[in-house]
Amino acid sequence: MKIGILQTGHAPDELRPITGDVNNLFEKLLAGQGFTFETYAVCDGDFPESHKVCDGWLITGSKHAAYEDLPWIARLEGLIRAIYDEGRPLVGICFGHQIIAQALGGRVEKFEGGWAVGRQTYDWDGETLALNAWHQDQVTRRPADATPIARNGHCENAALVYGTRAFTVQAHPEFDSTFINGLIVARAGTVPPELIDTAKANLRKEVDSDVLATRIGAFFKEAHP
Repeated sequence: MKIGILQTGHAPDELRPITGDVNNLFEKLLAGQGFTFETYAVCDGDFPESHKVCDGWLITGSKHAAYEDLPWIARLEGLIRAIYDEGRPLVGICFGHQIIAQALGGRVEKFEGGWAVGRQTYDWDGETLALNAWHQDQVTRRPADATPIARNGHCENAALVYGTRAFTVQAHPEFDSTFINGLIVARAGTVPPELIDTAKANLRKEVDSDVLATRIGAFFKEAHP
């Protein structure tokens, strides 16, 4: 099964030689599940010629906001709707989670409760899962088709499913402790110091990225057998 990675941002320059770019993080996360990958850096204007060239699609995180007035964001929303309307499986992570919601009639805003940075725990339909996060924006109004399946006290719409068409997650299952530590160094200036301190203290605690990797893989395969 061929997964098209719609890359909406790049890893910080300081991190790229160590971790690879954002698309490489997802290739590593989903390795061993029988997928092949093709990356389109849509943030640089590199779009697929059609939504039909891949069996499933994954939209990455980004430093940009879904509501920014950028030409590639509007174009990406059109591509999302084409993928969704045809029913090809679509996964969104952080910015991807937000832009899918926005493209399908939801709302994304800068959350008045501030940032979520580093390891967070979520109620995943009664199961507690820990994942790394790095965001201030949130989906504040869900599209009509979206059903929430994960939440915590800071983020009501932490994961959404749209039937068999889309599966989106606000947190970053592709971020390990090395990447979070790199973001702390590269981008800490925009985040309150107390949140950075907590993120540093939690760097060695385990997260459940492997659980999400399995669920993302299963979603792709079940939606496109």
